[in-house]
Amino acid sequence: MQKHHAGVNGFSAQNIWRMKKLYETYCHNQKLSALLREISWTNNLTIMVKAKTDEEREFYLNFARQNKYSSRELDRQINALVFERDTIKDIVNKPFIGRADGLKALRDSYSLEFIDLPKKYKERDLQKAIVSNLKDFILEFGRNFAFVGEDYRVQVGNTDFFIDLLFFNRELQCLVAIELKVGRFEPEHMGQIEFYLEALDSDVKLAHENPSVGLILCTAKDDTVVEYALRRSLSPALIADYQLHLPDKKILENKLREMQSAIETDEKLLFKENENEN
Repeated sequence: MQKHHAGVNGFSAQNIWRMKKLYETYCHNQKLSALLREISWTNNLTIMVKAKTDEEREFYLNFARQNKYSSRELDRQINALVFERDTIKDIVNKPFIGRADGLKALRDSYSLEFIDLPKKYKERDLQKAIVSNLKDFILEFGRNFAFVGEDYRVQVGNTDFFIDLLFFNRELQCLVAIELKVGRFEPEHMGQIEFYLEALDSDVKLAHENPSVGLILCTAKDDTVVEYALRRSLSPALIADYQLHLPDKKILENKLREMQSAIETDEKLLFKENENEN
């Protein structure tokens, strides 16, 4: 009698184990169980193996569904710690998010590990490297971004000005101007991006489009300096830093825990103050 090693009905023992593990992971969460049917088997396995909490699994299940990621693209996003970075972004930008809905399309930090640059490089080198790796750059920024141009010219009076990179976000229906800075964020950078946004809204934006959004992408930033720079600014702009390597998971997790702990402490103090007043 011939023995079958493929398992029941053609399934390998490994696949049967994976199905069992998938059931055990999601059987007590109806919300997540429903999301499983909307993405591929390979993407489900990737999320099951790499995501450690229900909150993280829900994020990546929705993320893969909304962006229609291939397994390679999803794996890259998980390795780039998009969940942790987006959670930190939401906490950092919460005080400013009412200024412009377009800011929700931008992150607090970006990973450009796909770019090969020497140790010493200039803003022009960074710009050219991004354009040369545009597919990967858009994968990091989000599928809804469409490239408009580099060194995009806007004319104000008799003077020409050039925006490093200009994108259009299809979901938010707005132009996104990106200024690249090799070095730490400086307050005067805000004046430059605000000027560009005003020029875009006055002379480039179409009537049905939403106000333009700006992003200053720099090597490093001081969060307190950023907060002061944004505090009185009415322009829909965000300051983000970038790394030329994938982020360290432990560092991001520690930062996220610290921020969540600080929020919980503030909420407890506020609750006690309200109790004392009453």
